[in-house]
Amino acid sequence: MKLATDATHCDDLMKALQGFRRHAGPVAQRWGVLLASRLGAGSRLLVAGNGGSAAQAQHLTAELVGRYREDRPPFSALALHADTSTTTAVANDYGVQEIFARQVAAHGRAGDVLALLSTSGASANLLVAANTAHRAGMTVWALTGPAPNPLAGAADEALCVDAAASATVQELHLVAVHMLCEAFDRTIEGQVPGDRQRRNGGRRAAAESRRAAAPWAFARGEQGV
Repeated sequence: MKLATDATHCDDLMKALQGFRRHAGPVAQRWGVLLASRLGAGSRLLVAGNGGSAAQAQHLTAELVGRYREDRPPFSALALHADTSTTTAVANDYGVQEIFARQVAAHGRAGDVLALLSTSGASANLLVAANTAHRAGMTVWALTGPAPNPLAGAADEALCVDAAASATVQELHLVAVHMLCEAFDRTIEGQVPGDRQRRNGGRRAAAESRRAAAPWAFARGEQGV
């Protein structure tokens, strides 16, 4: 029975992936290019989700603040659900539907991007956040389950996964996150040609400076690079 269940899960994923790949690529490419332009100019990305979608949203911020594949500068990306003190305080004082909207009002500025992830596309707290973001002049993206759904309708653009199981939707949301990051990094690299070489040269110059200032430390193997 376990083997049959595992096979069904994989079959469902492969079926959903066939439809997903036809439209996800252009959307992820477009989002990656726009995000590189916005964040490169000093704007920020805010993301939010509930449950498993929160984990996928936080995966995206980790790739941008850290790195996806190659080394590059960090970019501003905040996962709103990760601030437990704020979310619980707002939920207690204003209601669960306000936990993301109030943070969007606090942190969001015109030109920023808000990305919202939801398997159902019907989470009230994400819908309120989308409306708040629009009032602030932000761009809103949604990654959801099957369309039509309220969140897709509330967003400027949506990537909707046509799959019945929430697990399958979340798995393909992760694929979309990685595709977006791929496009983001390609765009950033194209905007700043030779940036990696300059950073590496700067590190070498700094190391040489420290070596000249404290040769005894390098003799002991304390290079610090």
